[in-house]
Amino acid sequence: MREHHLKLNLAKSEFLIIPDCNSINHNLTVQLGSTTLKPTRTARNLGGILYDSLTFTDHISTTARSCRLILYNIKNIRPYLTEQATQILVLVSKLDYCNSLLSGLPASSIKPIQMIQNAAARLVFSLPKRTHFTPLFISLHWLSVATRIKFKALMVSYKTLSRTAPSYLSSQSTADA
Repeated sequence: MREHHLKLNLAKSEFLIIPDCNSINHNLTVQLGSTTLKPTRTARNLGGILYDSLTFTDHISTTARSCRLILYNIKNIRPYLTEQATQILVLVSKLDYCNSLLSGLPASSIKPIQMIQNAAARLVFSLPKRTHFTPLFISLHWLSVATRIKFKALMVSYKTLSRTAPSYLSSQSTADA
């Protein structure tokens, strides 16, 4: 950090232990100068919330809560918006942000985020809650949350292998080959 002229913000620093088994002792501490860091169960990194058991329940619930608030606000002004304007507003990047962390999780874990996307599709067309969302996704050209996660991972892999990815990814593929 000194080489790059960076300073550690001890007030915002978190210490997370991700054990390979549940029997690990969380009573470890790290001494940095005059500050002692104790391990936490969750840590935030670039907007993603990591949980020590890697279930990502906190990240999913925080994302869903934030998106519900956004949809609620859009719903209040929906009568004054066109369908196209509503579609632009509900395309919240919060659903996609850090969703690669959720790769491989069961559908039951991703369900809260999928429900938000379903509600967003219904809001675009001003349809009731019981309306099935699959035809709406087709009309909007949207993929489901689980499919979006897979698509993003496959796209990064393809770009890396075809050398169209950013240089920090492309250099990794040549080093591994």
